[in-house]
Amino acid sequence: MSVRRADALGGRAAIAGIGATEFSKDSGRSELTLAAEAVRAALDDAGLTPADVDGMVTFTMDTNPEITVAQAAGIGELSFFSRVHYGGGAACATVQQAALAVASGIADVVVCYRAFNERSGRRFGSGVQQREPSAEGAALGWNLPFGLLTPASWVAMAAQRYLHTYGLTPDAFGHVAVTDRRHAARNPAAHFYGRPITLAEHAASRWIVEPLRLLDCCQETDGGQAIVVTSTERARDLRRAPAVITAAAQGAGRAQEQMTSFYRDDLTGLPEMGVVARQLWRTAALGPSDIDVAILYDHFTPFVLMQLEEFGFCGPGEAAGFVAADALPLNTHGGQLGEAYLHGMNGIAEAVRQVRGTSVNQTPGAARVLVTAGTGVPTSGMVLGADG
Repeated sequence: MSVRRADALGGRAAIAGIGATEFSKDSGRSELTLAAEAVRAALDDAGLTPADVDGMVTFTMDTNPEITVAQAAGIGELSFFSRVHYGGGAACATVQQAALAVASGIADVVVCYRAFNERSGRRFGSGVQQREPSAEGAALGWNLPFGLLTPASWVAMAAQRYLHTYGLTPDAFGHVAVTDRRHAARNPAAHFYGRPITLAEHAASRWIVEPLRLLDCCQETDGGQAIVVTSTERARDLRRAPAVITAAAQGAGRAQEQMTSFYRDDLTGLPEMGVVARQLWRTAALGPSDIDVAILYDHFTPFVLMQLEEFGFCGPGEAAGFVAADALPLNTHGGQLGEAYLHGMNGIAEAVRQVRGTSVNQTPGAARVLVTAGTGVPTSGMVLGADG
């Protein structure tokens, strides 16, 4: 295990603002416009102006450079800018990067953002279309010739092994889909607002790659989301009650690849998320029983079950029953299956709303919220808490 002690970041920074565009299937405007709109909305939510911002963080898979977004949003000089790799695995790590900059004094106000036309433009779910020679491409070369061309096909390998090991059927995944859609049905911002599903509808949806059905797979969305991070002390004086970054962590496991870590000894878990879980619990001095709400990255339903098990909410192979029993409020915004697919950034916003007490599916007294980023890749996660 690479990390053996609690870190010193917890509690030193907070999320002070959140902002988003509408979530759609055809935004009708550029990705840069979406990013600028989300950034301005987040600053307004925090009661800050573009002149207050001196740092920006985004993903490597982004057409919106930090300096260009800064210019479009009216932001001036930057003392910190950073990008985090590995697609959706970067989501919580953007906030961690921002918190590190704030805690070390490199920046005072950092905006994390993600914006794309992922439905009307480049569709990540379409898989590998063309790739320049690289070490990552070499790893994919062991799988592509055999028809494993898309994220769904890569996840299906691990999902099939999970079902086989624990004697389950694909219906086990339906509990996640039904839970997400139930929450989305009550969320006016969600694409599937007013449209819950049943287990029977999940089981009747068409196969994508066995054992994954259509309703096991997240949406493809156009939109933008931004998060404002500053010191906990400064956040206390701003417009909204701060969501304190109690702990934040990144994780990569042994024999880690991007979505195709098929040469590990066991395919039934997510070791990269296990690294994140250990560090979050260690730094926050918390455990599963202390969490009020979990916002777990749900690009595919099987990996939600594996995350619950990696974090210790239940034992191996028990997560489907755990979700079915509503043992923990899960993805109360509707998740990426029900609200929108913004590479997990909209999940961070929901965690902030839960801490503030403003979610449309509010959990009474929510004071500690677990958020995770993309799975199957090097990933990240964090615990947000109420101030004091």
